Parts: sequence; C-alpha cells; structure tokens
Amino acid sequence: MTAARIPTARSAGLIGCTRCGRVFAPGTEICARCGAPLSSRDPRALQRVWAWWLAGLVVYIPANIYPMLITRTLTYSGEGTILGGVMELLGHGDYLVAFVIFFASILIPVGKFIAIAFLALSIRNHRFMAEHAQHRLHAVVEFIGRWSMIDVFVVAILASLVRFDAVATINPGLAAISFALSVAFTMLSAQSFDPRQIWDE
Repeated sequence: MTAARIPTARSAGLIGCTRCGRVFAPGTEICARCGAPLSSRDPRALQRVWAWWLAGLVVYIPANIYPMLITRTLTYSGEGTILGGVMELLGHGDYLVAFVIFFASILIPVGKFIAIAFLALSIRNHRFMAEHAQHRLHAVVEFIGRWSMIDVFVVAILASLVRFDAVATINPGLAAISFALSVAFTMLSAQSFDPRQIWDE
C-alpha cells in the first residue's frame, strides 16, 4: 500500500507564489500580495542551476591553486594558498582558526557543490531522499551560502589594515577573486533551483 501524496498547488490546478506562498488561479501573472511574477514551472530553471554550478566549479579550482594572500615585509616575501594557510596555522598551534578556515573555505564549498548537484539530479532521476529532507537540504544550502565568504572578508580586512608601504603590505591574490566568484556563482545556482520541482510527480 503506497502512502498518499501530499497535495500541492500544481496538483490542485493552482499557481503558488515562490516568494510569499499565496496561491492563485491559472493565468494569473503577478502575485496580488507581494507583486512577484507567477509561473507554474520554469523549464529552463534546471539549465541555469547547472550553468551556474559549472561556472562556480571552474573558478573554484584556481581559488585553491593560486595564492590567497601576498605578503611583503622588509625581510620576507611570500604567497599563501588556502590549504597552505591552514597547514601553517596548524604548525603554529592555532588549531581553532585552522579548523574555521578549513571548514569555511574547503568543506562548505565542496559540500555545496555536492548538495546542489544531488538536488538537481534527484529531480529527474531516482530519489535517494524524502521530499521533506531534500527541501531542508536546499534551505541549508541557501542559508550557508553567505558564510562562505569568510576568507574573502579576512583578506579584505587585512589588505585594508596592513598598509605600511615602507615596512609591510598584504595584498589579495588571484585566489581571492576566484573564491569570491565561486561563492557568488554557487549562490546563484542554489537560487536558480526551483524547490517546487521536488514535490512534482
């Protein structure tokens, strides 16, 4: 005996607003409550998800290869990558800071790539998670997206504070730009995903 399907706006012949949740009769183009445009489903939404996802993955690779920080002092000149910075912090005994950087700059971005790809694949293929779990996963991906910029914020603060040109300078490297673009692209990918498709037959 199969479980009864949860009724949705689409199964009832209605259109649900993705911004405020109010439902309208078919043919309504603008939400009367919040003014958002209404559409039952966007057939190109999944294409945009994959396009932004791939763009984010492409720029995430140089973000881990090229230097994030370029430091120059009177006696030292060096470049540090994300993973190199984590290893250096571990070497100095700063385990908490190293874990935060590793978690925010490596684990979260990789986890977002996996989660978005899983959600996009589960739309048209066999689902390995219940609909409620997939919906919660999408909400988590959207929520943590903004916190992935912690590395970029740290670099920006250091570059603005350490400006003793004759003694020491800290400048952002190419990885900072690539990492910021990767975060932005993955956020756009998550926002392009239509969670209503999770509940479609």
